[in-house]
Amino acid sequence: MNTVQKLVAEFIGTFILIFIGAGSICANQFMGENGGGILAVAVAHGLAVACAVSAIGHISGGHINPAVTLAFWATKRMGAVEALLYWAAQLIGAVAAAYLLKGILPASTWGPVSIGTPGLAADFTGAQGMLLEGVLTFFLVFVVFATAVDVRNALRGIASFAIGLTVCMDIFLGGPFTGAALNPARAFGPALAAGAWADHGVYWVGPLAGGLIAGWLYDTVFLKQSGAA
Repeated sequence: MNTVQKLVAEFIGTFILIFIGAGSICANQFMGENGGGILAVAVAHGLAVACAVSAIGHISGGHINPAVTLAFWATKRMGAVEALLYWAAQLIGAVAAAYLLKGILPASTWGPVSIGTPGLAADFTGAQGMLLEGVLTFFLVFVVFATAVDVRNALRGIASFAIGLTVCMDIFLGGPFTGAALNPARAFGPALAAGAWADHGVYWVGPLAGGLIAGWLYDTVFLKQSGAA
């Protein structure tokens, strides 16, 4: 695949995640007590990731997340220029999806939740938020490397399903406390569209650090030392 195809794929994949993920939060807000709560939001995000990775994984690798791309760059699976281009495509896709949601949905559905922008719970500090986002993203990127990168895994064909389930699992825990973005693009797009920048750094530092550690650990311990790299 050429670079343009990869970047368009990353744009579309990230667009799907933000449009469905952030949109599910807006829909939940709109439905109030009749909404599905965290279950609906977690499942929507998980399905969006699974479908997006299934659709574009063979084209670009299906990163749809700067934290995943950083881990691939750190383990020398892609060059710095390509990684930066992936980041640009992911962030632009996130912004486009968020602005489209803002244009389609009535303000009453996205105003109180800032178009699905993740935020910290009351009495939850920035340090706690970064740590939780980091740990949850560690799980996500570890699963990405274990199921989509490691050629020894017999379940590589359903890697997207495992990755989507990990996102769903993470949101069940992290959703009430940080919104469980697990992805700087997931936070950036809605934040820009809504102008909601409170604690925004949490959603860059935590996921990027967690993803970097997970990628390095899996590559070093489970791939290089086993001769599978």
